[in-house]
Amino acid sequence: MSKDRNRTFHALHHADAPLLLPNAWDAASAAALAAAGFAAIGTTSLGVAAALGEPDGQGSARVRDAMVALARRLGSRLTCPYTVDIEGGFGGGPEEVGALAAELAEAGASGVNLEDGLPGRTGDGPLVAAARQAELIRAVKEHAPGLYVNARIDTHWLVDDVATRPLDETLARAETYLAAGADGVFVPGVADERAVGTLVAGIPAPLNVLYTPGPDGGRGRLARLTELGVRRVSTGSLLFRSALHAAVTLAESVRANGADGADGDGRDDGADEAGGGGGAGVLAGVPGYEAVQRLAE
Repeated sequence: MSKDRNRTFHALHHADAPLLLPNAWDAASAAALAAAGFAAIGTTSLGVAAALGEPDGQGSARVRDAMVALARRLGSRLTCPYTVDIEGGFGGGPEEVGALAAELAEAGASGVNLEDGLPGRTGDGPLVAAARQAELIRAVKEHAPGLYVNARIDTHWLVDDVATRPLDETLARAETYLAAGADGVFVPGVADERAVGTLVAGIPAPLNVLYTPGPDGGRGRLARLTELGVRRVSTGSLLFRSALHAAVTLAESVRANGADGADGDGRDDGADEAGGGGGAGVLAGVPGYEAVQRLAE
């Protein structure tokens, strides 16, 4: 099963259209996205960390353990491939990161996202030395050769003004990481079409970018990225942050308008699943209690 999913996941990066990868934060969100027909699922380290009350990107052992536990749950529940965001390796060296990769592969993961930036890092700046990051990538491929390694380059992420950031360092790091065995390259923070086109032309591997809705709501964005040659588009933490926003918005609506439509335990399944129910459509489309219960089956 894992080998088949791994082959499928690799192939999805070389299809006619880019892989649109939604990022889940728990088993329910992953199962719901898979049920919606997405070809593969990713995880978001921010979502997993925030759910624990931990900061993202700090190498927390609690977040690491939660991410591994989530990977195990997804391995037993999903039939589609999934890839795991392991931040920068949770502070481990090559052996520790390699062992983590092997653990995730055994759980059923088809890929990992490994970043070279660390928020709040001082001294030499927010980026890990490219040579050290290459050691981590080599360790992942040695311990779990079947995993798709998406090498995230944070040259355009942990900066104040993305527009002034040259692409030379990004391309140089991409070359180093691909030589170490990375299968693809992820450059979050790049939205300018000329910059995206330069990266596609200069990186001989699938390029992953982060989906950014923009002021127009993102209309036509995915189609344009397809034209530019992008092979993977991730939603990152967007879905998790949107879910938080939706929850607070609905709670505020209930408080302000007395929205009704579900009893105290939220079991108004018929109305919710039919897209109807209370609060002048506030609950339209919200999955019912039993529908969510089925996600755990």
